[in-house]
Amino acid sequence: MHSVNTVSAPVPATALPLPPLDRSPERALYPLRFYTDIRGLVQHLWEKNGPVFTVPLPFLPITVLMGPDAVEFVLYDRDGNFASGPAWHPFIGRVFPGAIMAMDGGHHRAQRRILQQAFTKTALRGYVDLMMPRIADRVSRWTPAHRERWIRAFPTVKQLTLDVAGTVFMGHDFGRQTKRLNRAFIDTVEAAIAPVRTPIPPLKMWRGVRGRRLLVDQFTKLLPEKRRQATADLFSQLCHAQSEQGERFTDREIIDHMIFVMMAAHDTSTSTLTTMFYLLAKHPEWQERCREEAFRISPDTPDYDRLNQLEQLGWVMKEALRIYPPLTVMPRVAIRDCAFAGYRIQRGTLVGIAPIHTHHMPELWSDPYRFDPERFA
Repeated sequence: MHSVNTVSAPVPATALPLPPLDRSPERALYPLRFYTDIRGLVQHLWEKNGPVFTVPLPFLPITVLMGPDAVEFVLYDRDGNFASGPAWHPFIGRVFPGAIMAMDGGHHRAQRRILQQAFTKTALRGYVDLMMPRIADRVSRWTPAHRERWIRAFPTVKQLTLDVAGTVFMGHDFGRQTKRLNRAFIDTVEAAIAPVRTPIPPLKMWRGVRGRRLLVDQFTKLLPEKRRQATADLFSQLCHAQSEQGERFTDREIIDHMIFVMMAAHDTSTSTLTTMFYLLAKHPEWQERCREEAFRISPDTPDYDRLNQLEQLGWVMKEALRIYPPLTVMPRVAIRDCAFAGYRIQRGTLVGIAPIHTHHMPELWSDPYRFDPERFA
């Protein structure tokens, strides 16, 4: 196994240039494996190259830094070596401009100060109160389609999370428009990872840009009402949020945050819940443990406080996120020369870290491919 040592700025004179771009014949299969077997791909590249290597993406090369030291070096970023905005822009810039995760520096801190006011404990309690009746109603309708013995988890959960997001975040019933808006959200999410980055009809990026226009139009129409009256939904909370310094969001910032938070909330929640369903189906003993705990703590729909008591369900969620993290690779751009594992990373280099690899390292996890929620007990 490879040893990794983090070196912070200034860059030592002995630092080596980055390894050359992978030009092996098998690189042609990397994009396919990225979508079908990302865990196997990063493990293969780690074993082949060590902790630092550069691989081609469909539209630019990326230097991948592997292991827990790499995750700390890039995300904790003590020396301010990396920026999020220029790294995320090629992926989400057209459909999620103004996304909080693509901001840096003082602008990011100012936006977070205001945004945090919409996620206080009081606000979260209000969101849970809005969510629970809608969830109970939707889940009560989960029945297999005609001539089938099961429901399809991913599309069923995705519809649920979109419905809940509409209620909790927007506080508005769109009626017959709901299906069209849900389609717009799905299109914007799919555009973020579309292999063709130009909006050419009828490809994914074109559908995503069109979907964003629809969402902007709908949020713009609702803004005056949300500005006038404070309610429990997130849209209203953002309209009235104010930092301790008196900062408030502009109309455009509210719309940008709403579209991004709606996407982030329902998409990653759908991924995580579907993974939990899959793992619980494979391990029915954990189904029974979670069921027994749930009914013991709250025979009816749980409230905010009782949700925090579902300890074993929390272990299952953490283990699902360890095995199948919704975001398997995270990009950054180097904004100054720095060094990692003895290699010089020049300013302007697109860098990626792969949490899915760290989540399966035998140095960190006993039997890492085994589903074992109790490792979080």
